[in-house]
Amino acid sequence: MTNRRQFLKTAGLTAAAAAPAMLAAPHVKAQALIRWRLQTYAGPALAEHVIKPAIDSFNKIAEGQMEIELYTADQLVPTGELFRAMQAGTIDAVQSDDDSMNSPVDIKVFGGYFPFASRYSLDVPTLFHQYGLNEIWDEAYSEVGVKWLSAGAWDPCNFATNKPLKSLEDLKGLRIFTFPTAGQFLNRFGVVPVTLPWEDVQVAMQTGEIDGIAWSGITEDYTVGWADVTKYFLTNNISGAWCGSFFANADRWNEVPDNLKELFKLTMDSSHYYRQHWYWGGEAKLRVEGTKLELTTIPDEEWKTVEAEALKFWDEIAATSPRAAKVVEILKKYRETMEKAGPPYRYS
Repeated sequence: MTNRRQFLKTAGLTAAAAAPAMLAAPHVKAQALIRWRLQTYAGPALAEHVIKPAIDSFNKIAEGQMEIELYTADQLVPTGELFRAMQAGTIDAVQSDDDSMNSPVDIKVFGGYFPFASRYSLDVPTLFHQYGLNEIWDEAYSEVGVKWLSAGAWDPCNFATNKPLKSLEDLKGLRIFTFPTAGQFLNRFGVVPVTLPWEDVQVAMQTGEIDGIAWSGITEDYTVGWADVTKYFLTNNISGAWCGSFFANADRWNEVPDNLKELFKLTMDSSHYYRQHWYWGGEAKLRVEGTKLELTTIPDEEWKTVEAEALKFWDEIAATSPRAAKVVEILKKYRETMEKAGPPYRYS
């Protein structure tokens, strides 16, 4: 604005001495192209589905006004440093879950796979839009100088291993690549959580550094190549849908004109919608038609003990902060509502 005022002041002095015909020619100031760097948690093959189509669409529609450069997992900064890099302005925006990018907020544990918080992918947007999580997330991130933009659902969290899992006893001692909070919970059943760069997971399976993966459903196992290095897929899951969000550096978001903000909101909705049907259809189709992974199941009665333990875990998390307690209260209310509603919302 300072440069613009100085220009207008100088232009006014010049115009006063100019011929009358010159006054009829208006000055048009060109809008500089806004460039963002956005990094996703997803590797290249997965990003082709979970974000690239939406960003390509945004860039096409915003031609001449804004362009978003998309980077995949660990390409600019390690996933665990995404939040700090965005907060500092090293990158402008992020698509990730709160948990794996190590957000310094008390609700970060609910991102990614919070045990049994959801049964189906539609649970996630319902919790955010109808049960108050939108406001809670916005409040938490406003306190740390980052603009939380929108949350959506991904796939469920299942095990893919080289050992068949048919009872809880089979989990003991397994070195599993998974998310921080999911790993903290699974440790109660003897699982040894392992943290690795996303791009190293496939090689770690081949070398025996890890015994399995609890990072996704079967769609991603096939898409990213993990089905090529594992033999078994456990149909039981600890969460029906991963919860991830879009975030932006607050200052950079405030610089974006309102029309482009609205366009980006539509872009996020487009991304959320694509994942809803891509994962929902993919999970079923690959269980039925997939040829690379043998399905195994832990009996329902035994798996219910895992779900019961999750509710104890919820209470422990609720004790960590008043805001975390509020989220757990919402999750419990939602769970109660779905169970009372019965099929198709919940099956006993």
